[in-house]
Amino acid sequence: MDSLSSSFLSMFPQPNPTVSHPPPLPLSSPSSLSSFAVFSVRTEEKPQTVTTTTKRTSGPKKQPTSLNIRKRESSVVVTDQSLPATIFNAFDTIINNFIDPPVRVSVDPKHVLSDNFSPVDELPPTECEVIEGTLPSCLDGAYFRNGPNPQFLPRGPYHLFDGDGMLHAIRISNGKATFCSRYVKTYKYSIEKEAGFPIIPNVFSGFNGMTASAARMAVTAGRFLTGQFNPTNGIGLANTSLAFFGNKLYALGESDLPYAVKLAPDGDIITVGRHDFDGKLFMSMTAHPKIDPVTKEAFAFRYGPVPPFLTFFRFNENGEKQADVPIFSMTNPSFLHDFAITKNYAIFPEIQIGMSPMEMIGGGSPVSADPGKIPRLGLIPRYAKDESEMKWFEVPGFNVIHCINAWEEDGGDTVVMVAPNILSVEHTLERMDLIHASVEKVSINIKTGMVSRHPLSTRNLDFGVINPAFVAVKNRYVYCGVGDPMPKISGVVKLDVSLSEVDRRECIVASRMFGPGCFGGEPFFVAREPDNPDADEDDGYVVSYVHDENTGESRFVVMDAKSPTLEIVAAVKLPQRVPCGFHGLFVRESDINKL
Repeated sequence: MDSLSSSFLSMFPQPNPTVSHPPPLPLSSPSSLSSFAVFSVRTEEKPQTVTTTTKRTSGPKKQPTSLNIRKRESSVVVTDQSLPATIFNAFDTIINNFIDPPVRVSVDPKHVLSDNFSPVDELPPTECEVIEGTLPSCLDGAYFRNGPNPQFLPRGPYHLFDGDGMLHAIRISNGKATFCSRYVKTYKYSIEKEAGFPIIPNVFSGFNGMTASAARMAVTAGRFLTGQFNPTNGIGLANTSLAFFGNKLYALGESDLPYAVKLAPDGDIITVGRHDFDGKLFMSMTAHPKIDPVTKEAFAFRYGPVPPFLTFFRFNENGEKQADVPIFSMTNPSFLHDFAITKNYAIFPEIQIGMSPMEMIGGGSPVSADPGKIPRLGLIPRYAKDESEMKWFEVPGFNVIHCINAWEEDGGDTVVMVAPNILSVEHTLERMDLIHASVEKVSINIKTGMVSRHPLSTRNLDFGVINPAFVAVKNRYVYCGVGDPMPKISGVVKLDVSLSEVDRRECIVASRMFGPGCFGGEPFFVAREPDNPDADEDDGYVVSYVHDENTGESRFVVMDAKSPTLEIVAAVKLPQRVPCGFHGLFVRESDINKL
């Protein structure tokens, strides 16, 4: 979820841009060293399919307090491993065990991959049982959820953001459902699967302190020089989100280019390849592009640790990338995960989390919080040719990771944005369980420069979504996940933003908690009549995957968005556990047919 790998990538020579790359085959080693091969016996790290079901006793089940990763079976596999690979794997083992072992909780695999954060195997299309209600016809299509799912159990430090991207899709047609889980076949995933071991270092957990960073960079450089991988083919994970624009569906991670994916008629997920838009998209792109529902344009950006720290761009309705707009007025590298658009502006939050490679000298992380920095919001016309009209507004204490929506008022003189404010930003990467996110409404008077803000709820809320038809225009309803604590989502609430216009009261008007030991993910709103311009904003359904830690079962639940209790109108029992993940997307049947 970060752009540090872009700086890592910039150390290597860049190829001439190409159009779209299919999932690549591993490179043959150009080095003479690779002609020497040794045969070794290794313990296969690829997990076997294991489903663990805990039988209930007469009393309530006590949740384990120890941090246990799901047990995996081991099989002995004979592999043909080159001498350079053997040497560098040995160095990796030394680094992971002696130089930089996973001593911090935030990078200890036994903690990070415990409970429903542990990875699962791929699952081919499998028919599902609708165990409650009936699936509405407006859900004909597919719901995808992206998230990290490491291909190999980590032997060293591992952060939640470092897992290989896996898509979990439920295909719905005429009230029936088919479920499928597949890895996004990124370049990183493909070469490591072929090799049988990790090759490219983890960005978030692999660079802790100067010694560990230097050691891992030396090993990585050695792997590159001996032909084990080519970083110019991308080193991203595509593990964060999805977006549909230009009649293509993309799996996204902001440290690389998008990966085009499609859905086969039987519900299988197919990775088409890494996509650079005719060579016009360079290095990386945000995992949160904004699609204007009227113009069908997509607006996006990339950020990184070298100037320009921020670059804004857009795609026309046909998915053709337009010219870059470098923004040099952001003078320090900031962790810029998301942004918002209105009909006339793009809004960028510059927060207190920044990229500071020098922090590694003191043993810290290259991504950290600066409590002395004053957050800002930057406004730029969304069709700007350059940054000459960019305006920045200081908003002390406003740290935004995710943006929900934005619009204009007062004839365009005021820009309003709704977003969760991370009140304990210093814990964002290290202790997510200590995070409290307060959804706030911020108003900026462009003429006077006056900024005002107030909370819409006191609860710990994030992963906010709206009716997609209201992107960039004033909306009334927001659906958020309830952190209990983050990143676990114990329920969904519905906020009525209009209530804050009368008085500064709590804006939650509906709630659905999943129950003890049950946790979901980011909700997603699906309109009941998406082509009806007169339909109510909240006329539709809220969907999410929910996992029951008591039984080990996962479900796809459909909630009535108008109901004061977000009543569950349908539920599908899934054939495999769905791990906790990040962002999802519903794609209508008519759009799936365009892929």
